[in-house]
Amino acid sequence: MLPASSKFNIQDLIQAVSRNNVYDAFNVNLTPQQWEVVAAYMQPFTLAAGQVLIDQGSPDRTLYLIESGSLSVHVEDEDGNMKLALINPGSVVGEGAFFSRLPRTASVIATGPCKLWSLTPIRFTELANRQPVIALEIVMGLGSVIAKRLANKPKRVTVT
Repeated sequence: MLPASSKFNIQDLIQAVSRNNVYDAFNVNLTPQQWEVVAAYMQPFTLAAGQVLIDQGSPDRTLYLIESGSLSVHVEDEDGNMKLALINPGSVVGEGAFFSRLPRTASVIATGPCKLWSLTPIRFTELANRQPVIALEIVMGLGSVIAKRLANKPKRVTVT
């Protein structure tokens, strides 16, 4: 992961989320001012093509919001077959472990240059304590993503 530079602006993430109209989109009803609050709890960073964001089996519980670029999700089943899915800008990844506190169920790799925003469980707890209305909206949006991904068999692999 490369450190954030001055090229990051929460407005770009807001646009990516608002433009994402796929089945399992991360739909949250936050005002621009609320997004600014959320941004203070997140860490922006970049990934280069081929760089690993999440390793299958890792105990990390960080949640990631995708501003730009795409991520591929890879999971190997008991028979050695690889399952693959793509996650695009305006979506999230890492929501499964964020809630379950279980190891990561898949690996996630950048398919090209990506801009992401990370939200650790500790920072989310701080947000929830200080801004419970905003935190609840985020949780409801993440719950919707998980429910839709689990209901769609090809998308299940993306619940990491």
